[in-house]
Amino acid sequence: MKIGVPREIKTHEYRVGLTPAGVRELIHHGHAVLVERNAGNGIGCDDEVYRSAGATVLDTAAEVFAAADLIIKVKEPQPEEIARLRSGQVLFTYLHLAADRTQTDGLLRSAATCIAYETVTDRVGTLPLLAPMSEVAGRMAVQVGAHCLEREQGGAGILLGGVPGVAPAKVVVLGGGVSGTNAARMAVGLEASVTIIDKSLPRLKELDLQFGPRATTLFATTEAIEHAVVAADLVIGAVLVPGAAAPKLVTRAMVRQMRPGSVLVDIAIDQGGCFETSRPTTHSVPTYVDEGVVHYCVTNMPGAVARTSTFALTNATLPFVLALADKGWQRALREDPYLREGLNIHDGKITHPAVATAFGLPCVPAGDLVG
Repeated sequence: MKIGVPREIKTHEYRVGLTPAGVRELIHHGHAVLVERNAGNGIGCDDEVYRSAGATVLDTAAEVFAAADLIIKVKEPQPEEIARLRSGQVLFTYLHLAADRTQTDGLLRSAATCIAYETVTDRVGTLPLLAPMSEVAGRMAVQVGAHCLEREQGGAGILLGGVPGVAPAKVVVLGGGVSGTNAARMAVGLEASVTIIDKSLPRLKELDLQFGPRATTLFATTEAIEHAVVAADLVIGAVLVPGAAAPKLVTRAMVRQMRPGSVLVDIAIDQGGCFETSRPTTHSVPTYVDEGVVHYCVTNMPGAVARTSTFALTNATLPFVLALADKGWQRALREDPYLREGLNIHDGKITHPAVATAFGLPCVPAGDLVG
């Protein structure tokens, strides 16, 4: 099979779909890998490194898309990339369709087979291809939140960990999943006062055992969220409904009651965001102020630490890429029900229930398409 790896073109996106080690593994399995020129520069791997791994380096994205059977990316395809997709071609990348009707419509028109990293599951119901970037985003959220609290950045001028005689910042983490747990871990490490809110009692018990007295856990109710958010210096939104739009847990009225210069970091912005005042931003202009509160809502946070993110992502995606390449997408999905959960669109039809529900469109079960 011919596997194509185009250069990412989303604003300030420096990751790449495969590392040179991933390329070498695919070559070892007898496949051809086509990499766009300069695709790996953002992770410190130039074209010669990819050639040494066995890849063929092509000058343009158009050449990669035209020749490849399977396209491996990181971020959702941009309009010019969607225009290059064709019937019979497989796209494997993050899609986050439930929050993006324009992209959904474009992929439906392309008639391509679109498999989303973020809806692939495993035996215990977790999301193995979302987890690496959730870990990165969770840890980054505290870094950027601490920076945004600085007065020069529009923040209240608060040091996250405080100093002797001065109280630390109050950090509230909404969601106790992978992102939220990693955010809490970083905030606890910086000696902030940390509260984690989740709707799962079993998960709250796990977090209580993990953090002990270093963090407070609260069951998610509207009242608990309101009281915690209004008193917080930094709120990290880390909620996730697989494949669906994120719930709006923090209202504008809550934000209005926060201390001016407080900070909201919305990790869930890829899925529409969990703050009513959230809107997507980029690494070039990452923040804005609404209701006196600094908002950081970058839709590709891990792109800022592209090398770490790319190596972590390839570690997770490579087994699935090999399955798709070795077996073809239909057999791979037929034999692996967890990979089958990743199928979002095929030949102009939506195949993931959460995406169909988000837009009120019909859904064709993935199982009907693979036998």
